[in-house]
Amino acid sequence: MSFTGKFVQRTWHLVDASSQTVGRLSTTVASLLKGKHKPTFSPNTDCGDVVVIVNAEKVQFTGRKWDDKLYRWHTGYPGGLKQRTAKQMREKHPDRILRKAILGMLPRNNLRHGYIEPRLKIYNGPTHPHIAQLPEGTEPLAKHPRANNGSYHFGLSDGKAYAKDGVYQEGVYRQTSVE
Repeated sequence: MSFTGKFVQRTWHLVDASSQTVGRLSTTVASLLKGKHKPTFSPNTDCGDVVVIVNAEKVQFTGRKWDDKLYRWHTGYPGGLKQRTAKQMREKHPDRILRKAILGMLPRNNLRHGYIEPRLKIYNGPTHPHIAQLPEGTEPLAKHPRANNGSYHFGLSDGKAYAKDGVYQEGVYRQTSVE
């Protein structure tokens, strides 16, 4: 059974990246962007949610990756291969560390480029301009555990952060009681 676009409900998730490992955080966010936590998930449709990440400059790497990990790109000109270490990237563009890690975990297709990438909002500080879209009293998702013991489900196991009754979600308002 496939669901058309009008049945997809987009939930806004708030993620606090302070003192979280880049790879563990990226797997959680990539799954939320794809919509794998929903029962209506289909790999060929756009059914993911919007993710707002704050405190991107406070992410952590394990080991010596701040000095050893290299980010490379080419300018398009002869001899234009550029590179920066993770420490240099954190000083210049700390949000790009997370963006590159998350987008690297998504398939390279039209869904990623046209739909999923615009729904990823990354901010360096604790403030963001999406307060109106997030429900009142929204708390950041739980941090990813170091040992996955089977009870962790995208930080949504307690049901606090996903689609509560009476919450406005992009055109869909669900009543808590029917009269």
